[in-house]
Amino acid sequence: MNASLLLAWNAVLTHPLFLLGLTLGVYQLGLGLYERTRMALLHPLIVSIVLLISALWLLGMEYEAYRDAVLPLTLLLAPATVALAIPLYHNLRRIRQFFWPVMITLLVAGVFVTGVTVLLAWLLGADFAMLMTLAPKSLTTPIAMMVAEQMGGVAAMAAAFVMYTAVLGALMGPWLLNVTGVTLPAARGMSLGLAAHAVGTSRALEESDEAGAFAALAMSLMGIGTALLLPLCVTLWLLL
Repeated sequence: MNASLLLAWNAVLTHPLFLLGLTLGVYQLGLGLYERTRMALLHPLIVSIVLLISALWLLGMEYEAYRDAVLPLTLLLAPATVALAIPLYHNLRRIRQFFWPVMITLLVAGVFVTGVTVLLAWLLGADFAMLMTLAPKSLTTPIAMMVAEQMGGVAAMAAAFVMYTAVLGALMGPWLLNVTGVTLPAARGMSLGLAAHAVGTSRALEESDEAGAFAALAMSLMGIGTALLLPLCVTLWLLL
């Protein structure tokens, strides 16, 4: 009987749909907790990470096996990001009104967040590979992994830094904006989108459709601009 149960349990664990169901289940649990409490620490992303890591550790399952099993969900990441164009379209007129403030904010904030990150890491003794891994931390995951790999960084670590940045931004961003008296939805959305990319955009959408639109705009432009300019800047730096 015990042997039969063990075989059945192993069959469940090795089934391709088990980890997919586990991932969706813990996210739904986190979403329910967050909707009930509205506590930043119970954000679905944070709850999902904690529960999934704990579950994989208890089951003795390697990350590679989990990654392969949830590949269908990973493939949906890019279409989900593209779907953020919907609030952009709905707020197109408002975005046009703030065209130059958006461009100036994007330029200043983009250079600052990337430059300060690389500078601090360099001062702390990080090698070139680590610098290139940290540089795209404020981009959404697919772009950050691609940029880091192209520049000689570690794509997997870049994804981890992106996730850390997103969680920290979602936790601290709204509080910092409230403390500093930032109330304009466009400004709040730009800040969350630049600092915490997709998770920040999700948080901005909870505040208003306008904030979500500007967050999606900031996240998209930050990704495009950094993907185009950062490799060029690194190449020029290496030539000097």
